Amino acid sequence: MADEAALVEEGMSTPQGPLVAVTFQRNVHRKLKYLEGEPKALGITQIGLSVYQITSVSVFLAKDLSRLPTDLPLLISSLLVVIAGSMALAAQNLHLPTLRACLGMQIVACGASIFNMICTLVKMEEVPSYCWHYYYDNFTLHYGETCHKIESAHNHFHAEGVVIQVALLAISATLAAYCCKVVNCCAPAPKMPVITVQASSVQQ
Repeated sequence: MADEAALVEEGMSTPQGPLVAVTFQRNVHRKLKYLEGEPKALGITQIGLSVYQITSVSVFLAKDLSRLPTDLPLLISSLLVVIAGSMALAAQNLHLPTLRACLGMQIVACGASIFNMICTLVKMEEVPSYCWHYYYDNFTLHYGETCHKIESAHNHFHAEGVVIQVALLAISATLAAYCCKVVNCCAPAPKMPVITVQASSVQQ
């Protein structure tokens, strides 16, 4: 007691509590996890592949090689994927509402890619209209060979479209997963330990 009184008289206080305290706080750098997914590269790829799909469908429609009722859903779905890619680029500012919007659009893009894949597989089975006469009328062998080549090119083109839709689905799922890590929609916010050291000097 005499020692403590002497310390107080000298203007010094006795240490209270432990010298090292460990607390858990939310990780303030968790938003940076979104940038680990390379959203710029994936977003640009998403936009580029979708624009390619839109251009291809538009050219087929302009040349009267396809039908609007079957291609209009493809155009709308591809536009949704373009918007999702733009949101992925905009979310690089790590603004939380933008990241939430990006997550929502990437989920929509996943659905749109699956829908486009199914539509492309259906279109692959369609017989091109310019070969209908060959199947229903008697034409020369040369015309038949030409139609078989056209059908082969038609099938290869749509097979390429299926591969593109699979790639877009993978990109959308990847970006959605990284958005989930930041938005914490599937799990509580991760916490990290913070160590606080209380330093005190006591003159002997």
